Amino acid sequence: MIQRSNPALTGSIRDCWKRCFENEDPNYIEWFFRNVYRPEYGYADVEDSRVVAAVCRIPHEFMFNGRVLKASMLMGISTLPEYRGQGRMGELMHTVLDACSHSELITFIQAYDPKLYEPFGFRTVYYRSDYTLYRDLVKKVSSSGCAYDPSPIDMLKVYSAFIRKFNGFYTRDLDYFVNLKKEIEAEGGKIVGFYNTKNQIAGYATLLSDGRQVKIEECIYLNSTALLKLVNAALMSTNSVHLHVSQAENMKVIFPDAARKDYGHTMARLNDPALFSRLYGTSVNTVEEAFALSRKPLNMNEFM
Repeated sequence: MIQRSNPALTGSIRDCWKRCFENEDPNYIEWFFRNVYRPEYGYADVEDSRVVAAVCRIPHEFMFNGRVLKASMLMGISTLPEYRGQGRMGELMHTVLDACSHSELITFIQAYDPKLYEPFGFRTVYYRSDYTLYRDLVKKVSSSGCAYDPSPIDMLKVYSAFIRKFNGFYTRDLDYFVNLKKEIEAEGGKIVGFYNTKNQIAGYATLLSDGRQVKIEECIYLNSTALLKLVNAALMSTNSVHLHVSQAENMKVIFPDAARKDYGHTMARLNDPALFSRLYGTSVNTVEEAFALSRKPLNMNEFM
Protein backbone atom coordinates (compact mmCIF):
# COMPACT_ATOMS: atom_id res chain seq x y z
CA MET A 1 0.00 0.00 0.00
CA ILE A 2 1.31 3.43 -0.94
CA GLN A 3 1.34 5.96 1.89
CA ARG A 4 2.62 9.51 2.28
CA SER A 5 3.07 12.16 4.95
CA ASN A 6 3.16 9.56 7.74
CA PRO A 7 5.58 10.55 10.54
CA ALA A 8 5.62 6.96 11.79
CA LEU A 9 7.34 5.86 8.57
CA THR A 10 10.37 8.15 8.86
CA GLY A 11 12.62 5.60 10.55
CA SER A 12 11.63 2.85 8.12
CA ILE A 13 12.27 5.11 5.10
CA ARG A 14 15.71 5.93 6.52
CA ASP A 15 16.43 2.21 6.95
CA CYS A 16 15.37 1.59 3.36
CA TRP A 17 17.84 4.25 2.20
CA LYS A 18 20.67 2.73 4.23
CA ARG A 19 20.14 -0.70 2.70
CA CYS A 20 19.77 0.57 -0.87
CA PHE A 21 22.55 3.19 -0.81
CA GLU A 22 25.36 1.24 0.79
CA ASN A 23 28.00 3.52 -0.76
CA GLU A 24 26.42 6.66 0.65
CA ASP A 25 28.09 8.21 3.67
CA PRO A 26 25.91 7.16 6.64
CA ASN A 27 26.69 10.51 8.28
CA TYR A 28 25.11 12.26 5.31
CA ILE A 29 21.96 10.14 5.58
CA GLU A 30 21.66 10.93 9.28
CA TRP A 31 22.19 14.63 8.57
CA PHE A 32 19.52 14.56 5.86
CA PHE A 33 16.87 13.01 8.06
CA ARG A 34 17.67 15.39 10.93
CA ASN A 35 17.88 18.63 8.96
CA VAL A 36 16.02 18.28 5.66
CA TYR A 37 13.49 15.49 5.73
CA ARG A 38 9.89 16.14 6.73
CA PRO A 39 7.11 13.55 6.83
CA GLU A 40 5.19 15.35 4.08
CA TYR A 41 8.13 14.79 1.71
CA GLY A 42 7.94 11.01 1.98
CA TYR A 43 6.10 8.58 -0.31
CA ALA A 44 6.39 4.91 0.58
CA ASP A 45 5.20 1.50 -0.47
CA VAL A 46 4.40 -0.26 2.80
CA GLU A 47 3.96 -3.99 3.31
CA ASP A 48 3.46 -5.59 6.72
CA SER A 49 4.21 -2.24 8.39
CA ARG A 50 7.57 -2.10 6.60
CA VAL A 51 8.71 0.36 3.94
CA VAL A 52 9.83 -1.67 0.93
CA ALA A 53 10.15 1.22 -1.54
CA ALA A 54 10.41 4.99 -1.09
CA VAL A 55 10.65 8.32 -2.90
CA CYS A 56 11.38 11.68 -1.31
CA ARG A 57 9.93 14.81 -2.94
CA ILE A 58 11.58 18.04 -1.77
CA PRO A 59 9.84 21.29 -2.82
CA HIS A 60 11.83 24.21 -4.18
CA GLU A 61 11.40 27.54 -5.86
CA PHE A 62 13.11 27.62 -9.24
CA MET A 63 14.17 30.78 -11.09
CA PHE A 64 13.74 30.56 -14.85
CA ASN A 65 13.81 33.50 -17.25
CA GLY A 66 12.93 36.01 -14.57
CA ARG A 67 10.03 34.04 -13.05
CA VAL A 68 9.99 32.01 -9.85
CA LEU A 69 8.35 28.64 -10.44
CA LYS A 70 7.23 26.00 -7.97
CA ALA A 71 9.24 22.82 -8.46
CA SER A 72 10.56 19.84 -6.54
CA MET A 73 13.47 17.42 -6.58
CA LEU A 74 12.86 13.68 -6.32
CA MET A 75 15.58 11.80 -4.47
CA GLY A 76 16.18 8.72 -2.40
CA ILE A 77 14.37 6.57 -4.98
CA SER A 78 14.85 3.12 -3.56
CA THR A 79 13.43 -0.40 -3.41
CA LEU A 80 14.63 -3.12 -1.06
CA PRO A 81 16.52 -5.78 -3.05
CA GLU A 82 14.06 -8.57 -2.26
CA TYR A 83 11.15 -6.52 -3.61
CA ARG A 84 12.68 -5.42 -6.91
CA GLY A 85 11.27 -6.52 -10.25
CA GLN A 86 7.68 -6.41 -8.97
CA GLY A 87 6.68 -3.05 -10.46
CA ARG A 88 6.54 -1.36 -7.08
CA MET A 89 8.73 1.59 -7.99
CA GLY A 90 6.81 2.21 -11.19
CA GLU A 91 3.55 2.43 -9.26
CA LEU A 92 5.14 4.63 -6.62
CA MET A 93 6.62 6.98 -9.24
CA HIS A 94 3.27 7.34 -10.99
CA THR A 95 1.68 8.30 -7.66
CA VAL A 96 4.38 10.89 -6.93
CA LEU A 97 4.30 12.36 -10.45
CA ASP A 98 0.52 12.62 -10.37
CA ALA A 99 0.88 14.80 -7.26
CA CYS A 100 3.62 16.83 -8.96
CA SER A 101 1.48 17.38 -12.06
CA HIS A 102 -1.25 18.97 -9.97
CA SER A 103 1.00 21.41 -8.13
CA GLU A 104 4.09 22.37 -10.15
CA LEU A 105 5.25 22.97 -13.71
CA ILE A 106 8.63 21.24 -13.45
CA THR A 107 9.92 18.28 -11.49
CA PHE A 108 13.62 17.42 -11.21
CA ILE A 109 15.60 14.30 -10.55
CA GLN A 110 19.27 13.30 -10.52
CA ALA A 111 19.89 9.81 -11.77
CA TYR A 112 22.90 7.51 -12.04
CA ASP A 113 21.07 5.76 -14.89
CA PRO A 114 18.94 8.28 -16.84
CA LYS A 115 17.33 5.52 -18.92
CA LEU A 116 15.40 4.40 -15.84
CA TYR A 117 13.52 7.70 -15.68
CA GLU A 118 13.06 8.56 -19.35
CA PRO A 119 9.86 6.43 -19.53
CA PHE A 120 8.40 8.77 -16.87
CA GLY A 121 9.03 11.82 -19.07
CA PHE A 122 12.35 12.95 -17.59
CA ARG A 123 15.11 14.24 -19.85
CA THR A 124 18.63 15.42 -19.05
CA VAL A 125 18.64 19.21 -19.31
CA TYR A 126 21.71 20.24 -17.32
CA TYR A 127 25.32 19.12 -17.67
CA ARG A 128 28.36 19.76 -15.50
CA SER A 129 32.09 19.45 -16.09
CA ASP A 130 34.68 17.73 -13.91
CA TYR A 131 38.18 19.24 -14.28
CA THR A 132 41.08 17.21 -12.89
CA LEU A 133 43.63 19.67 -11.53
CA TYR A 134 47.10 18.54 -10.48
CA ARG A 135 49.49 20.71 -8.52
CA ASP A 136 51.77 21.32 -11.51
CA LEU A 137 48.84 22.43 -13.70
CA VAL A 138 47.73 25.25 -11.41
CA LYS A 139 49.52 28.57 -11.04
CA LYS A 140 50.69 28.91 -7.44
CA VAL A 141 49.40 31.90 -5.53
CA SER A 142 49.60 32.80 -1.85
CA SER A 143 46.90 31.83 0.61
CA SER A 144 46.39 35.42 1.75
CA GLY A 145 42.72 36.28 1.95
CA CYS A 146 41.61 32.67 2.34
CA ALA A 147 39.73 31.67 5.48
CA TYR A 148 37.89 28.52 6.47
CA ASP A 149 34.31 28.55 7.69
CA PRO A 150 32.89 31.69 6.05
CA SER A 151 29.61 32.87 7.56
CA PRO A 152 26.27 31.96 5.93
CA ILE A 153 25.55 35.65 5.29
CA ASP A 154 28.87 36.08 3.47
CA MET A 155 28.18 32.98 1.38
CA LEU A 156 24.72 34.28 0.50
CA LYS A 157 26.17 37.64 -0.56
CA VAL A 158 28.76 36.23 -2.94
CA TYR A 159 26.41 33.55 -4.29
CA SER A 160 23.78 36.20 -5.08
CA ALA A 161 26.35 38.17 -7.09
CA PHE A 162 27.71 35.08 -8.86
CA ILE A 163 24.36 33.57 -9.86
CA ARG A 164 23.23 36.68 -11.76
CA LYS A 165 25.20 35.39 -14.73
CA PHE A 166 23.07 32.25 -14.85
CA ASN A 167 19.52 30.98 -15.18
CA GLY A 168 17.60 27.94 -14.02
CA PHE A 169 18.66 27.91 -10.39
CA TYR A 170 17.04 27.35 -7.01
CA THR A 171 16.27 30.47 -5.04
CA ARG A 172 18.50 30.38 -1.96
CA ASP A 173 18.08 32.18 1.35
CA LEU A 174 20.15 32.42 4.53
CA ASP A 175 18.74 29.17 5.92
CA TYR A 176 19.99 27.37 2.81
CA PHE A 177 23.58 28.29 3.63
CA VAL A 178 23.16 27.45 7.31
CA ASN A 179 22.12 23.96 6.22
CA LEU A 180 24.82 23.74 3.55
CA LYS A 181 27.48 24.29 6.19
CA LYS A 182 25.95 21.56 8.33
CA GLU A 183 25.81 19.22 5.33
CA ILE A 184 29.48 19.69 4.44
CA GLU A 185 30.47 19.23 8.09
CA ALA A 186 28.43 16.02 8.30
CA GLU A 187 30.33 14.67 5.29
CA GLY A 188 33.66 15.51 6.90
CA GLY A 189 34.38 18.38 4.53
CA LYS A 190 35.32 22.04 4.80
CA ILE A 191 34.30 25.32 3.22
CA VAL A 192 36.99 27.84 2.35
CA GLY A 193 36.22 31.45 1.49
CA PHE A 194 38.32 34.11 -0.20
CA TYR A 195 38.18 37.75 0.91
CA ASN A 196 39.62 40.60 -1.16
CA THR A 197 41.78 43.47 0.10
CA LYS A 198 38.64 45.31 1.26
CA ASN A 199 37.73 42.27 3.37
CA GLN A 200 34.74 41.55 1.12
CA ILE A 201 34.04 37.94 0.25
CA ALA A 202 34.80 37.18 -3.40
CA GLY A 203 34.25 33.43 -3.45
CA TYR A 204 33.94 30.15 -1.58
CA ALA A 205 34.43 26.46 -2.32
CA THR A 206 33.15 23.30 -0.65
CA LEU A 207 35.97 20.79 -0.13
CA LEU A 208 35.28 17.07 0.29
CA SER A 209 38.10 14.53 0.60
CA ASP A 210 38.13 10.77 0.21
CA GLY A 211 41.68 10.53 1.58
CA ARG A 212 43.27 10.51 -1.89
CA GLN A 213 41.91 13.58 -3.60
CA VAL A 214 39.71 16.59 -2.93
CA LYS A 215 36.43 17.26 -4.70
CA ILE A 216 35.16 20.82 -5.06
CA GLU A 217 31.45 20.19 -5.46
CA GLU A 218 30.52 23.88 -5.48
CA CYS A 219 32.84 26.73 -6.42
CA ILE A 220 31.50 30.28 -6.32
CA TYR A 221 33.84 33.02 -7.48
CA LEU A 222 33.56 36.60 -8.72
CA ASN A 223 36.83 36.70 -10.67
CA SER A 224 39.82 34.60 -11.71
CA THR A 225 41.82 35.69 -8.66
CA ALA A 226 39.19 34.23 -6.34
CA LEU A 227 39.06 31.02 -8.39
CA LEU A 228 42.84 30.54 -8.26
CA LYS A 229 42.94 31.27 -4.53
CA LEU A 230 40.25 28.69 -3.81
CA VAL A 231 41.81 25.97 -5.97
CA ASN A 232 45.22 26.59 -4.41
CA ALA A 233 43.63 26.28 -0.96
CA ALA A 234 42.24 22.90 -1.97
CA LEU A 235 45.64 21.76 -3.27
CA MET A 236 47.32 22.51 0.05
CA SER A 237 46.29 19.09 1.38
CA THR A 238 46.43 16.99 -1.79
CA ASN A 239 48.11 16.66 -5.16
CA SER A 240 44.91 16.53 -7.18
CA VAL A 241 41.56 18.26 -7.12
CA HIS A 242 38.35 17.52 -9.01
CA LEU A 243 36.66 20.82 -9.74
CA HIS A 244 32.96 20.47 -10.63
CA VAL A 245 31.33 23.42 -12.39
CA SER A 246 28.52 24.02 -14.86
CA GLN A 247 29.30 23.06 -18.44
CA ALA A 248 29.07 26.74 -19.40
CA GLU A 249 32.08 27.64 -17.22
CA ASN A 250 35.10 27.15 -19.46
CA MET A 251 37.96 26.46 -17.09
CA LYS A 252 40.35 25.79 -19.98
CA VAL A 253 41.08 29.52 -20.09
CA ILE A 254 42.66 29.36 -16.61
CA PHE A 255 43.64 25.68 -16.50
CA PRO A 256 44.47 24.93 -20.17
CA ASP A 257 46.10 21.54 -19.53
CA ALA A 258 43.46 20.15 -17.19
CA ALA A 259 41.52 17.07 -18.26
CA ARG A 260 37.78 17.75 -18.60
CA LYS A 261 34.90 15.30 -18.40
CA ASP A 262 31.31 16.41 -19.04
CA TYR A 263 28.43 14.52 -17.46
CA GLY A 264 24.67 14.74 -17.14
CA HIS A 265 23.67 16.14 -13.77
CA THR A 266 19.97 17.00 -13.64
CA MET A 267 16.92 15.60 -15.41
CA ALA A 268 13.63 17.48 -15.65
CA ARG A 269 10.01 16.67 -16.43
CA LEU A 270 7.64 19.27 -17.85
CA ASN A 271 4.30 18.56 -16.20
CA ASP A 272 2.10 20.98 -18.15
CA PRO A 273 3.49 22.19 -21.51
CA ALA A 274 0.36 24.22 -22.28
CA LEU A 275 0.53 26.17 -19.02
CA PHE A 276 4.28 26.69 -19.42
CA SER A 277 3.68 28.01 -22.94
CA ARG A 278 1.04 30.49 -21.76
CA LEU A 279 3.25 31.66 -18.90
CA TYR A 280 6.18 32.42 -21.18
CA GLY A 281 4.22 33.50 -24.27
CA THR A 282 5.57 30.72 -26.45
CA SER A 283 4.72 27.25 -27.71
CA VAL A 284 6.58 24.22 -26.38
CA ASN A 285 5.68 20.56 -26.27
CA THR A 286 8.70 18.99 -24.62
CA VAL A 287 10.97 19.69 -21.66
CA GLU A 288 13.91 20.05 -24.07
CA GLU A 289 12.08 22.84 -25.90
CA ALA A 290 11.24 24.54 -22.61
CA PHE A 291 14.85 24.66 -21.41
CA ALA A 292 16.07 25.74 -24.83
CA LEU A 293 14.32 29.06 -24.07
CA SER A 294 16.85 29.84 -21.35
CA ARG A 295 18.26 33.33 -21.83
CA LYS A 296 21.42 32.58 -19.84
CA PRO A 297 23.49 29.46 -19.10
CA LEU A 298 21.90 27.08 -16.61
CA ASN A 299 23.34 26.56 -13.13
CA MET A 300 21.52 23.79 -11.28
CA ASN A 301 24.12 22.63 -8.81
CA GLU A 302 21.83 21.38 -6.04
CA PHE A 303 21.44 17.69 -5.28
CA MET A 304 18.17 17.97 -3.37
